[in-house]
Amino acid sequence: MTAMTQPQRESAAWQRVVRIYFSSRTATAGALLLAAILLAALLAPLISPQNPYDLSRLNLLDARLAPGAVSTDGSLTFLLGADAQGRDMLSAILYGMRISVTVGVVSTLIALSIGLIVGLWAGYRGGRIDAILMRLVDIQLSFPSIMIALVLLALSGPGLGKIIFALAAAQWAYYARTARSTALVERRKEYIEAATSLGLSDARILFRHLLPNCLPPLIVVAALQVASAISLEATLSFLGLGLPVTEPSLGLLISNGFEYMLSGKYWISLYPGIALLLMVAAITLVADRLRDVLNPRLEVRMP
Repeated sequence: MTAMTQPQRESAAWQRVVRIYFSSRTATAGALLLAAILLAALLAPLISPQNPYDLSRLNLLDARLAPGAVSTDGSLTFLLGADAQGRDMLSAILYGMRISVTVGVVSTLIALSIGLIVGLWAGYRGGRIDAILMRLVDIQLSFPSIMIALVLLALSGPGLGKIIFALAAAQWAYYARTARSTALVERRKEYIEAATSLGLSDARILFRHLLPNCLPPLIVVAALQVASAISLEATLSFLGLGLPVTEPSLGLLISNGFEYMLSGKYWISLYPGIALLLMVAAITLVADRLRDVLNPRLEVRMP
């Protein structure tokens, strides 16, 4: 029997991870739900009955129509009703999910990149550099993420790019802390000592040897932080500090219908709230299963 090459071993390891992940029915349901949400958000311009951002197509005579009602010109059926601007709720939710996914993923990638570099460098170098960088991280973590994001958005104003920057600035410290703790464990192992003795550069040791072994816990944290970023964006939009009213996200849609909750116009807030709940729940289910599968200390077996 021939020995497996390194690429073959890596491929077999990932195949095992996939098999173990999908052995859980709950995790499988979460992955399918997340895939459906991502597909709907990606194809929103193609499958939406209406472009909710095109103000010229909105008719105030359609405002607050109930689910199943037909528009005044007879061209559109509001399956989930219409909001106070005459906007089709189904279309607004699909576009809102697209914004939420974009904000969550992009802000997470930016925060992950910053936190990864800071955490790996601090854990690898140690000493004074580690102490200084970790004190900065401690200061960052001493403030709630929503407070940091609120201050940044209050200074810069609303906008898609600005809210992504605010969320990334509020969350990078979580990745730095995780990367640093993992790097402290890995730097004492033989392969790091061998790479150092060969005279390899710090950059090559960090990104070629140390980084791959620090990724599993960071993947789990990143998956959880995507859900956190989506929830935080919805909160900021609900407070009026997120995106402009011409490009409503799920949080802004919920905020727009909040004043009508007690007057019977429940659909304006209810359906965007359900969409947000399903999105966060699906991401959390996937992240929770990834935590179990990628954690070597937990013995996860297929039933």
